Amino acid sequence: MATTIALDALPARVGSEVAVSDWFEVGQERIATFAEATDDRQWIHLDPERCKRESPFGQPVAHGFLTLSLLPAMLTSALAIEGMRMGVNYGLNKVRFPSPLPAGSRVRGRWTLRGADAVAGGWQFTWDVTIEADGAVKPVCVAEFLIRCYA
Repeated sequence: MATTIALDALPARVGSEVAVSDWFEVGQERIATFAEATDDRQWIHLDPERCKRESPFGQPVAHGFLTLSLLPAMLTSALAIEGMRMGVNYGLNKVRFPSPLPAGSRVRGRWTLRGADAVAGGWQFTWDVTIEADGAVKPVCVAEFLIRCYA
């Protein structure tokens, strides 16, 4: 269930965790579809038998960029911003993949508001996002994600 907050109230939340997304399944089919869409068909993502023999992970793992590409869906599931006419992905300042994401895992994003800067017609929000896998000790992705929201 998404947290609802007014656009003009969001800047007051700088420094706090604002929302947590729903869980998203990252199964082998999603990984294979991403591999086809991006032409990244490396065996560590697609070949379970070879992974058992040769990979330090023992099984296929999701592409880091697949995990990263879930950010917009995670934000939408986590946060409803009232009074926002339009939102756009403005980019990333930092991204790291501290731990592999095994195929079949569930992930969710934790959204902490790092900064809020007024821009013409709205706000630019900088989010610290931690993507965690269900049951994992370390996050699978940490990112500083910029979104522009227009009133």
